[in-house]
Amino acid sequence: MRRTDRLFELIQCLRDGRLHTASALAEQMEVSVRTIYRDMDTLVASGIPVEGERGVGYILRAPVFMTPMSLTQVELEALHLGAALVRQTADAELQEAAARVLTKVDQAMPEPLPGALDGFGKEIFAAPAVAASFANMPLLRQAIREQEVLLIAYDTLDGRHSRRHIRPLQMEYWGRAWTCTAWCELRTDFRVFRIDHIQTILRTDRRFEITAETSLSRYMERFAPE
Repeated sequence: MRRTDRLFELIQCLRDGRLHTASALAEQMEVSVRTIYRDMDTLVASGIPVEGERGVGYILRAPVFMTPMSLTQVELEALHLGAALVRQTADAELQEAAARVLTKVDQAMPEPLPGALDGFGKEIFAAPAVAASFANMPLLRQAIREQEVLLIAYDTLDGRHSRRHIRPLQMEYWGRAWTCTAWCELRTDFRVFRIDHIQTILRTDRRFEITAETSLSRYMERFAPE
């Protein structure tokens, strides 16, 4: 998490009006207590009304108002629908991020929009192939971000089983299924894998470099429709 994002999250935590210890904040932000001390000094120097001291805790003594945000009803519907879809995944990091985004928007809105979600139910029901993909998506997303080679056990559409070392580049949603575009080390070429057909994923702790021939842009050049 970037430091600016962490400072914003600290303000969000302190807005409940309760006393928060540095150790509890450090655990929540996944940083050291020393880092929290420095962040609190930064907030105080920036004029945020934080009171407290090291070893005791910190509390916000006056309300902090975020910059007002103006969204139309349709924009708010789109945001909530997207967050509802994310919450259906098995990716805890994305689920928490979606909840935080909605909290930030609700707090920044000058006033709530009545009936903003009248067009949608509260639950999103994914197709079976989509739901089956959710368990594999956190590791794939992490590997894409960190450029890590993965070992997958994969069942092809015609029922053949194989094990592949892949370099995942991107995930795609096709309405009824998720796929992952990757460089397959076994075939030394690009392959697109149905994520719900991946039986197991193992991390290898082996990083890969993206070259001109193995990049996503090269894949798009080769397979984009003319």
